[in-house]
Amino acid sequence: MVEWTGLRAGARAVPQPVATPFVWSAAGAGALLLMPFLYAVQGSGRSTVGLVALSVLSAVLGLCARFVAAPGTAVLCWLVLNGFGIPPAGELSWAGHRDPLWLACLLTAAVTGTALARIVNARAAYRRVTPNGTP
Repeated sequence: MVEWTGLRAGARAVPQPVATPFVWSAAGAGALLLMPFLYAVQGSGRSTVGLVALSVLSAVLGLCARFVAAPGTAVLCWLVLNGFGIPPAGELSWAGHRDPLWLACLLTAAVTGTALARIVNARAAYRRVTPNGTP
């Protein structure tokens, strides 16, 4: 038997993710702003620090994005990392041993951020719609 229960007063809907083009714009702009900062602080040729910083950026952007935005976010961050994070600056290249790993790290960070946000939002929504917050 189905039991209908009214929602508590003031129940809020689950937040909607940000539009994918906006997330991609933020990824491109954020990466382009982050790389010169890292270059000024540490110099060129330190791609590991750049990869970690761009992975954190991807994860943060994933917190407000849809899952379909993750591949584009990873590719945009990788393009900036490849073009400006390793010498010679301004040249895109493909290193078969390095670049697939970088793309996988960036994609994993974006998907992890998105999954974490979805889990947190789903738990909060569940608590809002259950009577007295109990399962």
